[in-house]
Amino acid sequence: MRNRIIIILLSITLTGYSQQSLLQSGPMLGYSEMKEVMIWLQTNESAAVKIAYWAETNTSQITWTDIVNAGKSTAFTAKLIADEIEPGITYQYKVYINDKELIFNYPTKFQSQPIWKHRGDPPTFKLATGSCVYINEKAYDRPGKPYGSDSHIFTQLYKQQPDLMIWLGDNLYYREPDWNSWTGILHRNTHTRSLPELQPLLANTHHYAIWDDHDYGPNDSDKSFWNKNQTMKAFELFWPNPSFGIGNMKGAISFFQWGDVDFILLDNRYYRDPNNLKEGRKTILGIEQLQWLRNVLVTSEATFKIIALGGQFLTTVAAYETYSNNGFKSERDEIIQFIYDQNINGVVFLTGDRHFTELSLLKAEGKPNIYDLTTSSLTSGVSTHEEDEENQLRVENTVVMKHNYSVLEFTGVLGKRKIVIRNIDDKGKENWKYQIHQQ
Repeated sequence: MRNRIIIILLSITLTGYSQQSLLQSGPMLGYSEMKEVMIWLQTNESAAVKIAYWAETNTSQITWTDIVNAGKSTAFTAKLIADEIEPGITYQYKVYINDKELIFNYPTKFQSQPIWKHRGDPPTFKLATGSCVYINEKAYDRPGKPYGSDSHIFTQLYKQQPDLMIWLGDNLYYREPDWNSWTGILHRNTHTRSLPELQPLLANTHHYAIWDDHDYGPNDSDKSFWNKNQTMKAFELFWPNPSFGIGNMKGAISFFQWGDVDFILLDNRYYRDPNNLKEGRKTILGIEQLQWLRNVLVTSEATFKIIALGGQFLTTVAAYETYSNNGFKSERDEIIQFIYDQNINGVVFLTGDRHFTELSLLKAEGKPNIYDLTTSSLTSGVSTHEEDEENQLRVENTVVMKHNYSVLEFTGVLGKRKIVIRNIDDKGKENWKYQIHQQ
């Protein structure tokens, strides 16, 4: 009898471990709204997935998401919707694969956004951001010294306990075997997302993303990239954004609000003219996306309008793929002039790409201030000479030439809001701090 009990208990234990082993990556929190939250995960074979969740203040009332079948057609990814939530509440959740609960050695919590308008001050919240994530894979990497660093920066990021994170492009690096086939595209997305150091951050922070050239296609790729619809499809499968395009407009384009802030996520690749194209009027965003950006900015009543864009916008340096280079400066200047003409306050660009960090400020008498916070890189190679660039708009002492990320805290009472920016290195040391006050 005793042996039978041991066998039964061992069978139950092995079944639990079996289901845990079906998890490839995640869970990962996606967008958060007042009545709905998305949770993403990936299995490594076909499986039925569901989430149980409950308010921290009411542990007796457990709610379940619908069951989602993760299969090969969706790269074994699943997007689950928690749609029975109330605003301003922190929820705990559990993951079940094939009806078996998974056990994690870190918390699994999500939050719904609070109702604050007409009730009090906007909420204080913390945003993390960064770009350029190269995860080494020797079989497919360039020869010689690995281009990617170790990944302990994500452990440091997790310690910051941000409410949300915006990934600013080059969130993975397609290699030559990857970008021309669906198999290669899925391999690279799965390999990067499965990084062990990344999992606690994924499970407890709400994530949003744009892309840049390396997670869109080959280096410096543009609208001519033949396989962009496939990489777009993979971006949709692996990122839990609120949308992928606006209306009939395709691309890695989206929008969301958090507190008194509007977040505008732009696509600088899908419609981009080739860098080498000799033409008078060139575009990065394309006519339709550019017009949508104008409409959103002029309509917004938010204290701050945060624009996420893959490459640097403000810098006056015409090098690499900055907006001032390759014939795109006229579009940059048009956007700036529109902000001036419409007297739009609180515009802050969040950009990546450059493998170093700096803050730029465009300040003119009688005009709204415009900021551009470039944050790079998280794990990919670090630039060694760009601090010598003569960016006329650079804020003094904000250049960082090592692995880093930025944390922005939105705080203050209604009418006197501010953003406290801290740039932090991969060991958790603060590089610099800067405040942007509501105009």
